[in-house]
Amino acid sequence: MVTDKDGYMHLIQYLTEHLGLFETPDTSASDAETVLALFEEQLSAQIMMVCSQNPQLSFAQRNMIIREIDAIVYDLEEILASVGNQKATPEQDVFITEFSGLIKNLFDQEIDSMLR
Repeated sequence: MVTDKDGYMHLIQYLTEHLGLFETPDTSASDAETVLALFEEQLSAQIMMVCSQNPQLSFAQRNMIIREIDAIVYDLEEILASVGNQKATPEQDVFITEFSGLIKNLFDQEIDSMLR
């Protein structure tokens, strides 16, 4: 659906180009979420929004979206393996929110094409 598209590959490249942002852990905020937990939370929120904006999606289509998100989270775990369990900094939080929104845009485009 999206993980096999050029747009997704470009987003993964965008993430890898910004890995330096994740090299500095946040040692000041002990209650901050981890990098991976924040990615999962943001992606979940975006996908819930996608599904609520498209109530005409069938059960099978929703399951396909969930499988795609699982694949994306797996990719993120691989890319961020060394920093995934670190507490997220405010700058990382902003990046993760932006990145998750870009992932939602990919799904929006694919669902629009699929439902036409």
